[in-house]
Amino acid sequence: MGYLVTTRGRLRLPATQENDAFHAAVQAMTGRDGWFHPDDEPATSLADLATYAAASLEREGDLLVLATDEDGDPKWSAQATAFYVALAPFVADGVVTFTGEDEETWTYTYTADGLTQSGVNGWDGAAEPFGEPAPDEQPAPAPAPRARRRWFGRG
Repeated sequence: MGYLVTTRGRLRLPATQENDAFHAAVQAMTGRDGWFHPDDEPATSLADLATYAAASLEREGDLLVLATDEDGDPKWSAQATAFYVALAPFVADGVVTFTGEDEETWTYTYTADGLTQSGVNGWDGAAEPFGEPAPDEQPAPAPAPRARRRWFGRG
């Protein structure tokens, strides 16, 4: 069981900072709910960790290219959120888009100021990473009935 997602995105993370980003992600993911257990399944790269964050990862110069992990089991967890949040201090810019099994779509946008989320995470219903579930949208009130004017012709 789990919440399946598709992933696509590109993040600018210089290769010189990848090792630091890797260690930050391991630390952030450890102890959170998910499938990564560093003692049982050692990881040595961001690409290894990405599989626990519902993604495959390839480096193209200074870019990390993220896609759905077609070879694994691309399910979301608290560890997936932690992975993407942990990358924020190291990523110069980029966007990653996720679409959940229920078609809920959200994005993580990285800038020099950090990470922002657009949309609601379909897994936990939060409008920000590790946030509280977003309130359900209340239906808009029905418009008030318009007063009817009567037009009488004069003859």
